[in-house]
Amino acid sequence: MKADYWNVEDDQVIEKTGKKITEWMAILDKFKAADKKSNEVVAYLQNDHAVPRYWARTLTTRYLKEKE
Repeated sequence: MKADYWNVEDDQVIEKTGKKITEWMAILDKFKAADKKSNEVVAYLQNDHAVPRYWARTLTTRYLKEKE
């Protein structure tokens, strides 16, 4: 796995999840993901949005990096 695996392009995210990165960031904002543990956010994406684990982790990491 590359060190900056969360730096993905929109087309990759759309292909694997059906939504753009900005859409996922808005969903995570609404979920208040910045106030939660990363594993909780990953589980939310997997369970509530059927995002595959790798992509749930990728989106969570990207989101949290942007909020730093």
